[in-house]
Amino acid sequence: MKRDQLAWMWLVLAGLLEIVWATTMKLSNGFTVLGPTLVTIVLLIVSFGLLALSFRVLPAGTGYAVFTGIGAVGTVIVGNILFDEVLTGMKLVFIGTLLIGVIGLKQVTGGETA
Repeated sequence: MKRDQLAWMWLVLAGLLEIVWATTMKLSNGFTVLGPTLVTIVLLIVSFGLLALSFRVLPAGTGYAVFTGIGAVGTVIVGNILFDEVLTGMKLVFIGTLLIGVIGLKQVTGGETA
């Protein structure tokens, strides 16, 4: 596997973990419930570690935008499914815009490295 492919894999995994730690943070009730609090802290550290590894190869601006985009879109979806958070038509439009931006950044970054 090429170095940039590995960096993108780390970045996507970091973003997916962001969805999980954001969800467990919600479940921690402001860090007052021990189990979800500990899971949040561990996953946050792993997620940021993977993000840092991806930054060795990818530009920081692109990497961070993709990381937060994955986390934001995924967390909105999980919030709707698990916590019955309202998902309006306009929210869907803006989530779609975020998703298009993340995909676009991946496309234009190509062989660009840090």
